[in-house]
Amino acid sequence: MNTMTTLFGGLAAVFALYVMGGALRSLPPILRAVLAGLIPLLAYFVLIIGRWPGLDVVAMHISVFLAAGLVLFAVTQFRRRSVGRMHWVPKLLTAFFLGLVVVNGSLLYIATKGLPDPLARWWLGSDGTAVYSGFSGVVTHGQAAAKAVSSELSQAQRESELGWQVEVVGLDGNDPQRAIQVRVKDRTGLPVDRIEAELRLQRPGAVEPALVLPLAALDAGTYGGVLRLPASGRWLAELRLLRGSDVHYQLIQELVAP
Repeated sequence: MNTMTTLFGGLAAVFALYVMGGALRSLPPILRAVLAGLIPLLAYFVLIIGRWPGLDVVAMHISVFLAAGLVLFAVTQFRRRSVGRMHWVPKLLTAFFLGLVVVNGSLLYIATKGLPDPLARWWLGSDGTAVYSGFSGVVTHGQAAAKAVSSELSQAQRESELGWQVEVVGLDGNDPQRAIQVRVKDRTGLPVDRIEAELRLQRPGAVEPALVLPLAALDAGTYGGVLRLPASGRWLAELRLLRGSDVHYQLIQELVAP
């Protein structure tokens, strides 16, 4: 389900319902506007059952659909009171609302999928390398931040001492479903067994992972599973190799789903 489709398709439904409601002379204009905004909104709520897109996306649909009905009501009232050409006030109100929809839709697209590649290269700059425009989140300062830095340094030291050679296959590409295989060898080239491998998937800047995929042991030193991306946009995939409760290896890679 594409957010842009539901957003602009719902706007078209609001306009169509408001126009069709004009045939009912007994229906007050304000009630006509409210119904034109509520009916597509209720249909959208039914559509997202079991496929929660996020509170920010839902809030945008609520504000846009209801505001569209009220703008149509305001324009109708101005046209009834004016004689001849439409006054500049409803024109300005309509232009402001359309601009607001375009800006909100653009911000929503950037938040979920990042900047389009040509715009990202022009704005953020690039020397031929990949440009990532996903928001990496914020880190709280203070004692918790110091502990996090210390933990990262300790983990890096453990990885250096182990000398594991890790090969990951299947993360690259644009398919929403990917077969992941991880091959782990020690510094002498022998396969590493009896470890727990898992893949954590989350949005850039998110605190909790949206999906945790355990990777089963397929062969000596080989672990795998099938990753299904829950939705389109940019994701961060974090590979963890654990022994007991300790993380001995960690790899973070950005994925893009169409």
